[in-house]
Amino acid sequence: MATTLQETKTAEHLRIAEAHGAHNYHPLPVIIESGQGCWVQDVEGNKYLDMLAAYSALNFGYSNERFIAAATKQLNKVTLTSRAFHNDQLGPFCRELCELTGYEAVLPMNSGAEAVETAVKCARKWGYQKKGVARNKAEVICARGNFHGRTVTVVSFSTDEQYREGFGPFTPGFPLAEFGDADSLEKTITENTVAFLVEPIQAESGILVPPDGYLKRVRDICTKHNILFIVDEIQTGLCRTGDRFAWQHEGEDARPDMMCLGKALGGGIVPISAIVTSREVIDVFKPGDHGSTFGGNPLACAVARVAIDMIANDGMDARSKELGLFFRSKLQAVGAKAVQEVRGRGLLIGVEIKPNFPKARWFCEKFMEQGILCKDAHEDVIRFAPPLTIEQTDIEWAMERIGPILQSAEPNA
Repeated sequence: MATTLQETKTAEHLRIAEAHGAHNYHPLPVIIESGQGCWVQDVEGNKYLDMLAAYSALNFGYSNERFIAAATKQLNKVTLTSRAFHNDQLGPFCRELCELTGYEAVLPMNSGAEAVETAVKCARKWGYQKKGVARNKAEVICARGNFHGRTVTVVSFSTDEQYREGFGPFTPGFPLAEFGDADSLEKTITENTVAFLVEPIQAESGILVPPDGYLKRVRDICTKHNILFIVDEIQTGLCRTGDRFAWQHEGEDARPDMMCLGKALGGGIVPISAIVTSREVIDVFKPGDHGSTFGGNPLACAVARVAIDMIANDGMDARSKELGLFFRSKLQAVGAKAVQEVRGRGLLIGVEIKPNFPKARWFCEKFMEQGILCKDAHEDVIRFAPPLTIEQTDIEWAMERIGPILQSAEPNA
C-alpha cells in the first residue's frame, strides 16, 4: 500500500499537469518514471505491464540497448543538418527501408500525420501530372471510421465528430467509402479520383479487421481505374499484426502503390515517419515542393536503421503472430458475459464490451489497479497492443488479472 507521502508525489504531478498543460488528453492517473522491456515503474515505485506500447511506437520495448547505443553514438556526432545539406545516415536509411519494404523511394518526415499529409500531397500532384486530372479538382477517397492523424486536412476526412468539432472550415476533396466494402469504393470513384487512402485495420475505431479479400479487391479496383492505392501502416506496420505489414495478410496481390510508416520506425526513441512508393510516383516532387527541417535528420535515421535491421532479421513478425494467437485464445476462453467480441491480428487486439456494461475506460482503470496499462478505443473497446518483445509468461501473468475483472463486470443498472 502506497504511503501518504508517495501518494502526494502522484498527486503533485497530476496537479502540475492540470495547471500548466493543455487539457486535450484524459490519461490514466499513473506517472511513469522509467521503463525496461515491457514493464514501467511509476514515481511511487509501482510496476506495471505496458499493454499499449505507445500505440505501437514502442514495439521493441523500453530502454532497448540497441536503440540507446545507436542514439548515443549519433548524439555525440551530429543530430541535425536540415535538408539543406546531406548527412551520412539519410541515404543508408532510405536504401535499407526500400530493401525492407520492396519499394523504390522514401520520403522521410517526423510524425504519422505528416506522413499522411505527404501522401495526400504526392497523390494530388501525381493526379495532375500523370493522370491529367483538372487543376484543383483531385479527390482522395478515404474510408468511414478512419483515423489518420489530427491536422486540419486529416480531420477533414474523419467521420468522428469530436475530431472535427470547432476546427472548420475543412479541406475539400475527400469523399468517403464504407470501410471493408470494395463495392462502395468503386461506386465513389470519379474522373477526379487520384487515390484511395485506407488503414488495413482500423485501430482507433476499435480494431476493426476488414473481410478477407477486401484489400485484394481494392488493389484490383485501383489498378482498373488508374488511381493510387495508399495504405496507412503507421500503427499496423512493422510486425504489429504478425506480418511486416498488415496488407501482407492478403499476399502480394494486395500490394499498395504507397505506404505511410511511422511510430515503431523510431524505436520509441525519436519521432520519424516516411512514405515509401515508386520512383515514378515520388518524382512528382521537385526541390522546394515539400520538406521538413527535421525530416530525415541523422539522429532519427540512425535509430530507424536499427529498427529496420531488427524487423528484417529478428523474427518479430512470427513472434507477434504466435503470441497474438495465444493472447486472443486466452481472452476468448474467459467467456465473460460483458464481452461482445475478441478480434484483431498479431498483437493488435480489441475486446469489445457489450453496450449494457461499463465503458471500456472502467475496465482500463481496473486493470491499472492490478498493474496492467492499456487503453480504450471508441468507449466500447479495450485495446491491447503490448511491445512485441513481451513474453508468454507476461501474458499469462496479465490474464490472471484480466480474466477475473472481465468476469466480474455486471450490467449497468
